Amino acid sequence: MITYPLLLETCVSAEFTDMPKLDDPIHLDMYQGYLRQNSFLRKLAARARRIASGFSFRSEVYGYEWGDPGSCPPLGYVRDHFVAPFVDASQTALEIGPGGGRWTQYLLGFKELYVVDYHSKLLAELKKNFGQPNIKFIKNSGSDFPGVMDRSIDYLFCFGTFVHLELDLIDSYLTNMRRILKPGGNAIIQYSDMTKVMARSNKGFSKNTPDQMRQLVAKNGFEILEEDLTTLWHSSIVRFTA
Repeated sequence: MITYPLLLETCVSAEFTDMPKLDDPIHLDMYQGYLRQNSFLRKLAARARRIASGFSFRSEVYGYEWGDPGSCPPLGYVRDHFVAPFVDASQTALEIGPGGGRWTQYLLGFKELYVVDYHSKLLAELKKNFGQPNIKFIKNSGSDFPGVMDRSIDYLFCFGTFVHLELDLIDSYLTNMRRILKPGGNAIIQYSDMTKVMARSNKGFSKNTPDQMRQLVAKNGFEILEEDLTTLWHSSIVRFTA
């Protein structure tokens, strides 16, 4: 685990912002705003700038406005520590709340990848960016995993979603994860951490803490393997297994 106290100025404007709850229509309003800001002419100009500076076109995907793992070191650490070491071409993964794919792009190496979201329009945006045949797009009703077989998931990842969910919905998600996660499989969840001042300052963050998250994980029969309470300035990460 690492800390980045000097990187707040460069990363916080992207990742730290008020966000809505799961079923709030503002999610789609934000997506529409993203589409307006990325009109055809804007995209052409942006691509020209990125070619000149050596940046990837992937910086255009919806979700990068809250931080790019390729340029924000704390998020890069999350990618390198909690994502990359687990990617296995023989295994099956599932991502909750993928948005436009800022984390999905690092999960493409799995044999099969389920992406689960509450909003069909966001799934359509993701499919436009990442339409690979190994990806299965699933619209859920809030905390379920329709179409996912029992004990079929080797790796489950969620970043940027649980920070906005109330504890009862997190509890429901964890209950449903018990059905799909393989024994010994890894689940990695980022959640709101109200022990940190920048979480308490964010109106869109849920009232969660490491102690509360530990209790929910244990209540649902999981074993905590690892916690990261220091890398992110407004949230924490837990890795657990069935």
